[in-house]
Amino acid sequence: MKDKLTKSEEEWKQDLTPEQYNVTRLHGTEPAFSGQYYSHKGSGTYLCVCCANPLFQSEHKFDSGTGWPSFTKPVETESIGSVHDDSYGMRRTEVTCSTCDAHLGHVFDDGPLPTGQRYCINSAALRFKEESP
Repeated sequence: MKDKLTKSEEEWKQDLTPEQYNVTRLHGTEPAFSGQYYSHKGSGTYLCVCCANPLFQSEHKFDSGTGWPSFTKPVETESIGSVHDDSYGMRRTEVTCSTCDAHLGHVFDDGPLPTGQRYCINSAALRFKEESP
């Protein structure tokens, strides 16, 4: 496992766009169907926008119809963390980056087989690294 990355709020604000900061550091969300990776079809790896930790592979991405990029599983279980989230009157499981604690989105138990998981992730929390030919 990588060492934890910590920065001051000012450093995060300098390194991230306002939307990235709002989503990853303030636990915000982007509007449904608006993110750059919602319908993205490239082959490669989705990384944490804050620290470049590899999070999800394109081969595990699917169209959930929810308006956010959805994945069936992370690159490695250790790549992400989870926290119970009772905000907005709902019981959910928040997904975070294990390296920098960035808020990524939520995971639900209504995904396709074989995992049955739907990692519903904000595009603003991701950057994409294209697979080399």
